[in-house]
Amino acid sequence: MRHEIVSELIARGAVAVIRIADSGQLLRVVEAIYKGGVTAIEITMSVPHALKMIEAVVQRMGEEVLVGAGSVLDAETARLAIDAGARYVVSPVFKAEILQMAHRYDVPALPGAFTPTEILTAHEAGADIVKVFPADVVGQAFFKAIRAPMPQLRLMPTGGVTLLNAGDWLRAGACAVGVGSALLDRQAIAARNWQKLTENARILVESVRRARES
Repeated sequence: MRHEIVSELIARGAVAVIRIADSGQLLRVVEAIYKGGVTAIEITMSVPHALKMIEAVVQRMGEEVLVGAGSVLDAETARLAIDAGARYVVSPVFKAEILQMAHRYDVPALPGAFTPTEILTAHEAGADIVKVFPADVVGQAFFKAIRAPMPQLRLMPTGGVTLLNAGDWLRAGACAVGVGSALLDRQAIAARNWQKLTENARILVESVRRARES
């Protein structure tokens, strides 16, 4: 199951990183971006009642949306998130205990790393995809440089990915991208402008599609 989920994440190309203060809006946010074609989401543990929100999205959207847990900092949180229905676990850092817990349940682990040594260490420990964070600090040229001597790496940038440059990250060597505020416009959410989120999602999906076809 773990490898099938990784393949799905890569195929979908873009993961919406949901980090909002009002969890009461979360289902509407997910439905809005789903209408625009974004079907992989990461609900961060900083969202109020994050575990309940994971359960709610899984119940509402079923297999249509690939739901993961983000900002996971320890093995116990990973276990709770998986119990709630998370199908992959994302962390801003690399901790072996999180990978071990996720893999115990046959769930992909996407740890965060920054330097070449950290990235390779995470990969060799069994990371299914390495989240390069914060990616805006190193830029797209970094991805090309890293994968030149280590083409086996599967990298996902988070931080600095926009609706329009998502495809550029893929061309630079990313297997997928994580997109937060650029997709989930805070003003639009506050105004309950769900159509804006749907439009953002369509732009993002188109950027990914063009990169994959070029």
